[in-house]
Amino acid sequence: MDIFRTKNGSAQGFRAAADIVAVLGIPYAAPPFGANRFREPLPAPAWTGVRDCTDFGPVAPQSAQLPGAPAWSPDDEDILTVNVWTPVPEGGRLPVLVWIHGGAYTFGSSAQPDYDGTELARAGLVVVTLNYRLGFEGFGHVLSAEATGYPDNRGLLDQVAALRWVRENIAAFGGDPGNVTVAGQSSGAASVACLMVMDRARGLFRRAIAHSAASPCYTLDIAAATTREIAAAAGCPATAEGLTSATPQALVLASDRVVDDYRRDPASGSRHYDPSLYAPVLDGDVLPTDPLTGMAAGATREVDLLVCHTTEEYWLLDAVGSSAKITTDAQLALFANDFSLPDGLVAGYRAAMPHAPVLDVYLAVFGDLLFGEYSNRLVELHAQAGGRAFLSRFDRRRSGPNGVVRAWHCADMPFAFGNLDSDCLAFLIGGTPTSADHGLARRMVRAWADFATTGNPGWPSVSNSTTPAKIWSTEDFPTDGRSAAVRALWGKAEFPLLCP
Repeated sequence: MDIFRTKNGSAQGFRAAADIVAVLGIPYAAPPFGANRFREPLPAPAWTGVRDCTDFGPVAPQSAQLPGAPAWSPDDEDILTVNVWTPVPEGGRLPVLVWIHGGAYTFGSSAQPDYDGTELARAGLVVVTLNYRLGFEGFGHVLSAEATGYPDNRGLLDQVAALRWVRENIAAFGGDPGNVTVAGQSSGAASVACLMVMDRARGLFRRAIAHSAASPCYTLDIAAATTREIAAAAGCPATAEGLTSATPQALVLASDRVVDDYRRDPASGSRHYDPSLYAPVLDGDVLPTDPLTGMAAGATREVDLLVCHTTEEYWLLDAVGSSAKITTDAQLALFANDFSLPDGLVAGYRAAMPHAPVLDVYLAVFGDLLFGEYSNRLVELHAQAGGRAFLSRFDRRRSGPNGVVRAWHCADMPFAFGNLDSDCLAFLIGGTPTSADHGLARRMVRAWADFATTGNPGWPSVSNSTTPAKIWSTEDFPTDGRSAAVRALWGKAEFPLLCP
């Protein structure tokens, strides 16, 4: 029997493959509801006997249900759980990779099919994935003096609690608590960048992987304004008492209403284009500084960093309808004004994309604003401050039944995890994977495993003078030709923090 003894009790998993054991839904903290709501995560209660850990734990409160993943149920409160994939134990301690899922700090879970850890475990890692609080429960700012004891960035504090669980328990699964890599994508990658500058997370990991890190961090003023909007939509006072009286479901629905209002109003500023209500809050305590500032000051130099972004990030958001359709020059000019983009930047993109429609120019600028340029800044500032950093770009495209499948947001995840064959992922990768796709997946899995093991993914690191980038592609299409031109455009401007 595949039974593992943790600090809180014994957990039984199952064979995910002949050589891999999966142990799912292990609590790492107490349910964050009732008296624990809006509080720092508390230790998980111990249990007696052997806990059946053959199913994923419940997902955090959210309105989305992603393909292949479970829906949230208000009846399921034990949402702070981890999942472990480990090679059949044969002695010794293996490098550990801890995965933080994305989803705009609002949706998603560790149960998504592309996050199955079997192939990465087969490559020689112990893989841990986790759920954490999302939306207002995890990132909403609780107002007023009565809010003592309701910290900001509760979702980040959950991630720290999960990393502490790894330090205390992962040896039982064959993992080395002294060789932990924390990794994530999108808001999960931005969470990784925040963890790198957080005192509470210091010493809990030695390496970091950030794919398509999303750049915003919000000030306390912005977070407080968002809370007032959410409270008004929920019909409760914008106070600690009022917010705790509203159910998690009520705050999820209120958040959805506020997002819909922004989508419907082209005059609502930067949030109109793809409303993101929640982000890490620069509270001066849990998160003392934004990641770029912290990296520039050398706060992260002891952590090896591997960064990747896709070359056509925002085309996915357009395809799924979450991004505003910008199709005229007037709309594009308003977009540039709403985000205070530097003079000449949009014109420079037009020159680099001479035959592209307005929509494609908009998607290229927005993708680089939110993900691409932020990724470049992360590795460059980290390297300049004395840290070791590596950059890569995912540029795999292919022909599909409805045209070219882009190198868009999230398309790199099935490849990095080695999970290409799930029907749920066909939309992301453009149908049935080819032999070239499987070859690309093997190379990306190997790079992650090598980086987690040694700190070197297999290509040159970023230096003070050069930013070499590994290009992930099957070479079915030529690589994106915009990179050099647009980097020069961004290099002339102070990079915005994207505060609305």
